[in-house]
Amino acid sequence: MATIVVHHLEDSRSHRILWLLEELGLEYDIEMHRRHPKTNRSGKELRAVHPLGKAPIVVVDGEVFAESGAILESLLDRFDPESSLRPAPKTEEHRRYRFFLHYAEGSLMPPLLVKLLMGVLRGKNIPFLARPLTRAVAKTVDAQFTDPEIALHFDFLENELAERPFLCGDVFSAADIQASFPLEGATVRAGLGEARYPNIMAYMARLRARPGYQAAIARGGELNLSRFS
Repeated sequence: MATIVVHHLEDSRSHRILWLLEELGLEYDIEMHRRHPKTNRSGKELRAVHPLGKAPIVVVDGEVFAESGAILESLLDRFDPESSLRPAPKTEEHRRYRFFLHYAEGSLMPPLLVKLLMGVLRGKNIPFLARPLTRAVAKTVDAQFTDPEIALHFDFLENELAERPFLCGDVFSAADIQASFPLEGATVRAGLGEARYPNIMAYMARLRARPGYQAAIARGGELNLSRFS
């Protein structure tokens, strides 16, 4: 039996790896890492495992894996290549799977990160005399880029989820796990709510209700992404 160790940073993307492992029914150990209370950054200990020091990091029988999407794919390749968590090749569902697996971090996450950074420019840690300038910059960036870009993505996902219960089709997949984190962040950072996006919110409720999601929370802790808002 393989030895799997997840280097798990609280309130981070590594929740997705715990969730996948629970869905696959695999045994694993957690090496817990905490964020600095002031900076919300991870400690230097993660750099001893991988040079970038970014969670998630997974070690399987001594082999180190990083980057959420690559980890998801590597775990499926090794432990359950025929899993229903990855649609069959050469199908429409698989085409969507590949798109959404990369879309979550490649397209959806960047404007949410910009939204987070604009929140920092509005925050109390900015020197008092500089706040009018930084807040004006944040307001302009949000109005001209961030908010329209986020609305574009939310509208796209709302329409996609009007057609099917999960991103790839009728069956839950690892692409849903990958997309969950930016959407969790959007609920606290970017105004994602039921009134305008009922399909997305119903989809999130389906994800959170899965036993694998709940088991990952039980092992790794609740996601508290409001700390970044």
